[in-house]
Amino acid sequence: MDIYTFRIVLIFLCLFSQTSISESCNAIDKEALLDFKQRITYDPSNLLTTWTPSSDCCKSWKGISCDSTGRVVNLSRSGLIDNFDGPLDTLMSGTLSPFLGNLSSLQLLDLSNLKELKGQIPPEFGKLLRLKHLFLDTNKLTGSIPATFRSLSRLEKLYLNANSLSGIIPSDIFKSFTSVLELGLSGNKLSGPIPSTIGMLSLVSTLDFHENNFSGRIPETFGNLKNLRYVDLSGNQITGSIPNSIGGLSQIQVLYLNQNKLTGRIPSSISGLKSLQFCRISDNKLTGDIPATIGQLPKIQRLIFENNKLSGKLPATIGHLTTLTDIYFSNNRFTGHIPSSLANLQNLQALDLSRNRFASPIPPQLQDLINLQTLDISFNPLALVSLPLWLSKLNLFQLRMASTGIKGQLPRWLASSSISTLDLSSNSLTGKLPTWIGNMTNLSFLNLSNNAFHSSIPAAFKNLSLLNNLDLHSNKFSGNLNLIFAKNNQAPRGVYDSIDLSNNMFTGPIDENIGEEVAMPYLASLILSNNSLGGSLPKSLGKLSELQVLKLVNTGITGAIPQEIGNAKRLTTILLSKNKLSGSIPENILNLEYLQEFDVSQNRLSGMIPKHKANIPVSAFLGNVGLCGAPLPPCKQS
Repeated sequence: MDIYTFRIVLIFLCLFSQTSISESCNAIDKEALLDFKQRITYDPSNLLTTWTPSSDCCKSWKGISCDSTGRVVNLSRSGLIDNFDGPLDTLMSGTLSPFLGNLSSLQLLDLSNLKELKGQIPPEFGKLLRLKHLFLDTNKLTGSIPATFRSLSRLEKLYLNANSLSGIIPSDIFKSFTSVLELGLSGNKLSGPIPSTIGMLSLVSTLDFHENNFSGRIPETFGNLKNLRYVDLSGNQITGSIPNSIGGLSQIQVLYLNQNKLTGRIPSSISGLKSLQFCRISDNKLTGDIPATIGQLPKIQRLIFENNKLSGKLPATIGHLTTLTDIYFSNNRFTGHIPSSLANLQNLQALDLSRNRFASPIPPQLQDLINLQTLDISFNPLALVSLPLWLSKLNLFQLRMASTGIKGQLPRWLASSSISTLDLSSNSLTGKLPTWIGNMTNLSFLNLSNNAFHSSIPAAFKNLSLLNNLDLHSNKFSGNLNLIFAKNNQAPRGVYDSIDLSNNMFTGPIDENIGEEVAMPYLASLILSNNSLGGSLPKSLGKLSELQVLKLVNTGITGAIPQEIGNAKRLTTILLSKNKLSGSIPENILNLEYLQEFDVSQNRLSGMIPKHKANIPVSAFLGNVGLCGAPLPPCKQS
């Protein structure tokens, strides 16, 4: 159940748990609510239309419920429930009224997801001594968390997520939050250290502090939170080591510490996290080896440790974690052999050990991983020589083995595989691109770049009707490249996103209708540099409305730059240097809204360079004898 569905249920329970109303709305409460309405400047969802001075707020106002004495106990964004379509999307502009602090019997205050509530949280909210649930998330509130919140000793759920709150957390408010079960502060601009008093939230089960600017260390008192089940501190500036006390969190199921500046080792006390299912500590500066005690996590499903400085051998005890579905250990400094005990992980679906220092051999026992869908061991000094034949026994969806020392030709068993992503780049593969490549009809991503292939593209290539991303750069491919653009596609899938054919021996010219091919309408990147293409730039490139990157450096193209290319409005990069282009530079191309990089140096262009807003260096125009005007010298007056 997501948080908004939960709140709907909560509001219904609150509404129907109240006893029958015997008194009309309390005057103080009514005044406070009308002041809130007065400060709302825009209510397109008509949430407050029933809030009129002449009506009873307890009986007639949507979003309000009262107790038997006429005191308001619940205030929620009215119109929250739609009997047919579920939660309504709502909007409201304005500020929070400090008079809401006079609702002294209030237990639920939900003004979440109104999107445009601005200003500060009134410190008067600290007077709501009976408040149990406070939801102000998904607005544009600013300022700090009021220190007066220390008085909210009955608070059970506090969500201030997705605002623009700043400043530090007042250290003493946690001393009063002994009833808090859920605390959400994510997506703000809060800074400073997490107070050590957080260890006093003895009942808390959910802490979500991600995407702020918190710094300092994780308090050792974290280990006191015995009921904690979910914690997300990711996306902050937290330093220091992971405290040993974390081993005391025996109920924790989700632990996200990624994208911080944590250092030191993974504590061996991690073995105490007996309920842990998802652990993400990636994108830090952690060092040392993974403790063998990691093998004592009986419920773990995902281990994401990538982008750290972890080293040493992987402990064989990882093979005890039979509930694991995902291992992401990429971009560390692990050494030694990949442990054969990984073959015990029969539920494993993703294994990413790329960008480490593992040595051969890859244990053939991994062929027993019958549920494995993704295998990435790229950029390890494995010196494999050939793709292991046992890989053919796996039903892989993604296979990435870039820079692993593979030589020779592509193995034929790939033709009968179900692989969708194949990356064998930066190896020493040779020979022809085989005709049977057309049998790999599940391919959506193919990277064979930086090898030594030397052939034309076989006609069967057109059968790759699901292919989105193609990278063949830095080989010796030859022949006409138009067959690549004219491949089949299975609409709406199979249209290209990126094509890189640079640094080969392809010949042209580029088909004039390239922009009209059925596989090309959503192409974002086209890189054809350093091929002997000749011919002219096709005008139909301007029909590629999603094109952002166009690179045709040193391709021998001639003729004028067609102004139609300026119709590709999303272009950020246009590199056409070292060619034989002539004529003038079209003004609409040089003034494309998103243009960041432009280079037509070393051509035969002439005329005045059009005035332009983009910051383009003089080097981008050099080597064109006939060009003049800023940033080159001014044109001579005739």
